[in-house]
Amino acid sequence: MKKKRRIFKKNKKKCFFRKNKIKAVDYKDIDTLKLFIDKNGKIIHSRFSKVSAKYQRRLSKAIKLARQMALLPYGI
Repeated sequence: MKKKRRIFKKNKKKCFFRKNKIKAVDYKDIDTLKLFIDKNGKIIHSRFSKVSAKYQRRLSKAIKLARQMALLPYGI
């Protein structure tokens, strides 16, 4: 007896920045940065936030810079 193989269709990640045609991640845009921070103040992983690797690097740098400038809190 042959086992049937299940074919799973992968959902493609749709990057937030590419979908909304945002070219640069700005550290002064607090509303956008807050979308990618959890309630404890940690940066959300790209698997959960569905951001591409290129924009995840830019996003983490922008969040860290905004924290240094006291625009975002470090934690609770």
